[in-house]
Amino acid sequence: MRYIKEILLVVGSLLFLSPIYVMFVNSFKSRSELYENVLALPETLTFEYYSAAITKMNFLTAFLNSLVITIISVIFIVILASMTAWMLARTDNVISKIIFMVFISTMLIPFQTIMMPLIQFMDQLMTVTGIPFLNTRGGLIFMHIGFNASLAVFLYHGFVKSIPMSLEEAATIDGCSKFGLFWRIIFPILKPITVTVIILNVIQIWNDYLLPSLVLTDKGLRTIPLATFYFFGEFTIQWNQAMAGLVLTIIPVVIFYAAAQKHIIKGIGEGAVK
Repeated sequence: MRYIKEILLVVGSLLFLSPIYVMFVNSFKSRSELYENVLALPETLTFEYYSAAITKMNFLTAFLNSLVITIISVIFIVILASMTAWMLARTDNVISKIIFMVFISTMLIPFQTIMMPLIQFMDQLMTVTGIPFLNTRGGLIFMHIGFNASLAVFLYHGFVKSIPMSLEEAATIDGCSKFGLFWRIIFPILKPITVTVIILNVIQIWNDYLLPSLVLTDKGLRTIPLATFYFFGEFTIQWNQAMAGLVLTIIPVVIFYAAAQKHIIKGIGEGAVK
């Protein structure tokens, strides 16, 4: 029975990995070779199509855009969500419970149902305030923070409740301010769940296509997923270059995930269950 389960696990893993195999091997093939057999290995190993994909998608600019947007968004999410969750967990009244439930309820709303009203609202807000929310990195970062804060608050809230109040009381008696209490005592303890929040948000923001496609219009502001989309034309698709572009898109996040994935299960278990 044990061997049957292991065989099924291997077969299932191969099925899930098969799209990655198809994408990788076809990124080295010519168009004629690709159409002959998509599963076969390439006859010659050439990086010609990767070079063409880098040029066509303006990879360096798109990579820097994705990097800046992701890093700044994650930093603000970690700072704001951790402080919010700490205050909500340590404030035992009806208002704090209502606010926490609002955060939780927003996680149930599909983005597709609010994306058009969101863009219209941001356009109106830009007209009133003069702050450019659309077609700017800052506006996209602002929206990423708003959409991803709820899950982060939920995870931090569960973790904060597992921290003994006596630890904070002792620090307060020793003369520690609220600011010092959080950053010197609480935040270092939140390291496991902070790593989890960072991993989940980096993967989500880096791979996001829908929100940037609504917010960004200038070619120089495109993120990597947005730049990859333009390989797929209305009438023709250069599949070998598109496959090379997709490989370039997933390499950074795969490296990041491989380096930090061991923290995901640990952080979610400690943050959401406790």
